[in-house]
Amino acid sequence: MASKAVTTSAPGSYGEGSIRVLKGLEPVKQRPGMYTRTDNPLHVIQEVIDNAADEALAGHGRRIAMTQHADGSVSVEDDGRGIPYGIHPEEGVPVVEIVFTRLHAGGKFDKGSGGAYSFSGGLHGVGVSVTNALATRLEVTVYREGQVATLAFAGGDVVQPVQVRKLDLKAGDRKQGTTVRVWPDPKYFESAELPRAELVHLLRSKAVLMPGVTVTLRQEKTADEQRWLYQGGLRDYLMQSLNAEPLVPLFEGAQYASAQESENFAEGEGAAWCVAFTEDGAVMRESYVNLIPTVAGGTHESGLKDGLFGAIKGFIELHSLLPKGVKLMPDDVFSRASFVLSAKVLDPQFQGQTKERLNSRDALRLVAAFVKPQLELWLNQHVEHGKKLAELVIKQAQTRQRAAQKVEKRKGSGVAVLPGKLTDCESRDLLHNELFLVEGDSAGGSAKMGRNKETQAVLPLRGKVLNAWEVERDLLFKNNEIHDIAVAIGVDPHGRNDSPDLSGLRYGKICILSDADVDGAHIQVLLLTLFFRHFPKLVETGHIYVARPPLFRVDAPARGKKPPAKLYALDEGEMGAILDKLRKEGAREGSWSISRFKGLGEMSAEQLWDTTLNPDTRRLLQVRYGALDMGATEQSINRLMGKGEASSRRELMELHGDGVEVDV
Repeated sequence: MASKAVTTSAPGSYGEGSIRVLKGLEPVKQRPGMYTRTDNPLHVIQEVIDNAADEALAGHGRRIAMTQHADGSVSVEDDGRGIPYGIHPEEGVPVVEIVFTRLHAGGKFDKGSGGAYSFSGGLHGVGVSVTNALATRLEVTVYREGQVATLAFAGGDVVQPVQVRKLDLKAGDRKQGTTVRVWPDPKYFESAELPRAELVHLLRSKAVLMPGVTVTLRQEKTADEQRWLYQGGLRDYLMQSLNAEPLVPLFEGAQYASAQESENFAEGEGAAWCVAFTEDGAVMRESYVNLIPTVAGGTHESGLKDGLFGAIKGFIELHSLLPKGVKLMPDDVFSRASFVLSAKVLDPQFQGQTKERLNSRDALRLVAAFVKPQLELWLNQHVEHGKKLAELVIKQAQTRQRAAQKVEKRKGSGVAVLPGKLTDCESRDLLHNELFLVEGDSAGGSAKMGRNKETQAVLPLRGKVLNAWEVERDLLFKNNEIHDIAVAIGVDPHGRNDSPDLSGLRYGKICILSDADVDGAHIQVLLLTLFFRHFPKLVETGHIYVARPPLFRVDAPARGKKPPAKLYALDEGEMGAILDKLRKEGAREGSWSISRFKGLGEMSAEQLWDTTLNPDTRRLLQVRYGALDMGATEQSINRLMGKGEASSRRELMELHGDGVEVDV
């Protein structure tokens, strides 16, 4: 992999010599924030811990030991199989060297039958190579097959080639395993210190998720050592973490797909979970995918939410417990649920290299399909507990509906006439309501048919919205599109220093939904400019979002017991991952077809729901103010959108135009 960066030898010069190609680990050093968190080195150390955990997850290790050394370095030791150090058959260099010096190299790609890792957190082979790139020094010791191999790196480069000697157990050598010692380079991080609480939580969670595996943390300076070994797994961990007594006994379970169920899911895929419902107090929620903590949640958590809601709603309906006029929503069940969820997914798709959110669409169906039947069985075996739980859920729904009615009464007078082309939602609950500003009438038609009528409203926009950057506020409503947007959302245009009345706001989320092409990006920028300039409080309070529809559809053929399927990719990177997975599942090369969407209007209502509108599977990015101060942000947008800034925009294109990828 290589990426391009622009350097200039003299002001204003730009020619063939201005282009520099970054090779090896240089892209990581140039843009570390693209590959890891840069507030502290915890994530690069976590990559090493995750590799050790993957060995234990594969059944080849029972111990993970981490040491914080007095010189600021960190070592992680496991008793797994040891990283292979022989010569790679194609690359001609030791495998262990490739693992630490090449992006997109590792044992996690071989996911098929007999692969080294059937389930792992790694997907792209980026992990420990990033750790190596951002370290002043990294040393690796491998114990394997009666021998010990050592090598060392500095700044990502090999400074001590692989050296192999015979194993000497009397001298303290272990039979097998890997030890990695890292000296993180402080220049890449805001703070060189590892956050103690986060580190302890990470290591303890590994022990929780792998019952029987011992995890230790040792401080070399003080000789203090912490040790975790959980035999009770998720239940013990959740009970220790709760700060309130559960209303009913914990609901726990685990299920993984067998070979006979491979028509729907890959063999071994599934989840383990433990859920507690409490009447008050803070809720505790943690989720993991292949032992990787997903602090931002994702589709596996959505699957748990769907499964819990479906089972409890079915129980309430079966026993006729729902009072007249009360309508249940998933959050009525989920808002008082504490849980620990550990999912196993064959090819996890994460949002970003830091793996904080799972995006795999199949994970929602996977977890929901296993959780719902087990909870249905549990509720019908424990009817009294089920009725207590139903009371809690109904109480949450009634509280939510009363709050929504108060808001409606407060803004009931003087409401402007809503735009005729707005297709409104039925709910008046600000927490759940969403407005989609959709590019074009044809896409608007699909969105209207595919949406959730209860909570989702659609406002089609005709053509490109006016560039409102330099338009005075009192002239805005001369533009019909801007007038309709303001009336629909229920908030008047205002300035950054104003205190606008937001009590008339009708939607908790205002989502920009445009085509995944250049014209769609332009419309997106025009709308973002409008909100930044004339509705800044909506941005500040987190109400503005950008929807990301897929660019590609892959029509996959039948693979073994798996039926034909339509798979969606946000970009070429995701499409490549989908094709890799099809090959692993036995699809013949070229047996699939790839379609590129020209616009949202080409999607059916069902496709638009699955890919862009469904809260559980869509990509929705919240718009927030960045790290720049507001003056600098305003200056940047003025450069992009100002009528008199053509020369500045030309300069930007000359400097960065080589980084643009153009499809021919």
